[in-house]
Order: sequence, then structure tokens, then C-alpha cells
Amino acid sequence: MIRMAAGSGTGDSEDGSGRRRYRRGKGARMRAMELPVVLTPGEDGWIVAECPVLPGCISQGRTREEALANIREAILLCLETREAEGWELPRDYEVARVAIG
Repeated sequence: MIRMAAGSGTGDSEDGSGRRRYRRGKGARMRAMELPVVLTPGEDGWIVAECPVLPGCISQGRTREEALANIREAILLCLETREAEGWELPRDYEVARVAIG
């Protein structure tokens, strides 16, 4: 998870199931939130960072720290742009692991 002050809202809660709820409202103040970020090695040796609750929000960095700093900036820009377009974060999502094999 990446911790950041982004988006607007009236509060969030966690019910212990790994699900996170975010309530957003127009004109609400910026607040701290955590969003999931997936880090994977890129073919070029860089680290690719993606925020799965913001489709298309992807960045990269030479190091883990740089990738996280870059995805944080990308998330802020995505939230700003999408809020202007009336798009909202999903109210519910769950981060789960799936066993294969």
C-alpha cells in the first residue's frame, strides 16, 4: 500500500476483511489515504509500479523508492484529472491473493 494525501472525502473505514471503503464528496478537503500499488520488474531492469484501482495509472523507477515516488505523483495526477471529469474511486475494493497450482 502507498500512503498519501490525495483525493477528497468524508472518511474511510476498514472492516477487518481487507476491504477498504472511501467516501468522496465534491468540495471536500484533501485527506490521507492508502491505495494499493503493485511493483513488478520491467524488461528493461526498471521497476514498474501500477495502482490497480486507477486503471491506466502506471509509472516506473530505477529503484523501489523512485518507482514509489513516481507512482505517488502519477496517482495524484490521475485523481486530479478524474475528479475534474466526475470519476470517483471505487467505494469498495479488496486486495486478495489467489493460489495457483
